[in-house]
Amino acid sequence: MSDSIKNQAEFISDNQFDYSTCFHGRHISPQIFLNLKNTENNWRLKDYIKRGGYSALEKIIATSMSPKEIFLEINSSGLRGRGGAGFPTGLKWSFMPKNFDGQKYLICNSDEGEPGTFKDRDILRFNPHLVIEGMIIAAYAMGIDVGYNYIHGEIFEVYKRFEEALEEARSAGFLGNRILNSNFDFQLYAFHGYGAYICGEETALIESLEGKRGYPRIKPPFPVVSGLYGKPTMINNTETFAAIPWIIKNGGKAYLEIGKPNNGGTKIFSVSGDVVYPGNYEIPLGTSFSTLLFLAGGMRGNNKLKAVIPGGSSTPVLPAKIMMNTMMDYDSIAKSGSMLGSGAVIVMDETRCMVKSLLQLSYFYYEESCGQCTPCREGTGWLYRILYRIDNGQGSFKDLETLYSVAKNIEGRTICALGDAAAAPVKSFLKHYYAEFAYHIQHKSCMLSKYL
Repeated sequence: MSDSIKNQAEFISDNQFDYSTCFHGRHISPQIFLNLKNTENNWRLKDYIKRGGYSALEKIIATSMSPKEIFLEINSSGLRGRGGAGFPTGLKWSFMPKNFDGQKYLICNSDEGEPGTFKDRDILRFNPHLVIEGMIIAAYAMGIDVGYNYIHGEIFEVYKRFEEALEEARSAGFLGNRILNSNFDFQLYAFHGYGAYICGEETALIESLEGKRGYPRIKPPFPVVSGLYGKPTMINNTETFAAIPWIIKNGGKAYLEIGKPNNGGTKIFSVSGDVVYPGNYEIPLGTSFSTLLFLAGGMRGNNKLKAVIPGGSSTPVLPAKIMMNTMMDYDSIAKSGSMLGSGAVIVMDETRCMVKSLLQLSYFYYEESCGQCTPCREGTGWLYRILYRIDNGQGSFKDLETLYSVAKNIEGRTICALGDAAAAPVKSFLKHYYAEFAYHIQHKSCMLSKYL
């Protein structure tokens, strides 16, 4: 990265963070990656402790901090779930039964399988103890003594590293019985998934943990009432747990002030596609998309920005003119007509064919549908086959009507949100780029054939 980009990045940070440290296109800020210059070799417990690791847990144990006090800090931080839904974390934790005498479970959802998303695996790869500490604190606050981290099946090296980090934490007294000589016990285990996208849905994840096929469950009951083995279960995303130690050490108010009201703290955005420096970028929520694009080095090959999928492949696509005036936070992106989702920002330039792009997305959902619900099982295949026909010069204008109709009839009619995830791209691509689909049908070729 050039010095000029580094300098402007530091200026943009408004002295809150130092964005000058960069490796392989990943900008690092203090909250998650802690300005590590050689992250690959600094993930061990001894390095984490040097950076102040486990001091939040030590603070809780030393001061006998009550669960209520922890809840107040999390609530005041404005932390929202970083896995996609954006539900307030403190409010979600409050649903866990307080006077339940039986077993309760805590689960970290690290089943990161959505196209364009690659932040959670980097947190686990480069700073696994941060997630472990966050989970221990969450377990303490909710009175839970057993937890699992469900790690996506296609990142086995990350699973092995997390297992090593768990062993380090146990040996040092941060995990297990009588943590730091207190009366608090917490056992934490890693679970290696099977690479199925559907297991990112929390109830399908629970089914998989129980050794069954990853079919989503009908809700209610919700996991907090009847989750793993029918017991109350709290599930949060990897990045959500990673934010907890910072909040406890620095206070919920300080975390909120990093971002904006209702959108506290920083967020890691996985930027991919037609940019100079694809990678993970941690920025305060409320930062403009134009700033994020600048940090990623701008458009590759000096091409013009055409479209952006701002929150992962399941979120609606937005044209450049909308995105360039959008702030990267939950509320602003929703107002612009899409979702922040998982924070997977897929950038497309003027050379990208929207028909072919949607075809690739639809094929993914067709392949990953678990098949439990008829609208999703049949509808995703229908969408893919129509788009394949259009892309190969065999489509009709009637196909465009059918595409929209099928998407509408999938939406809201499935047990989990995979059906909605398959429908959202179709509806948004047709809304913003109808002319390209019409051109394919009328001319039996792509209007961007000069780039292909």
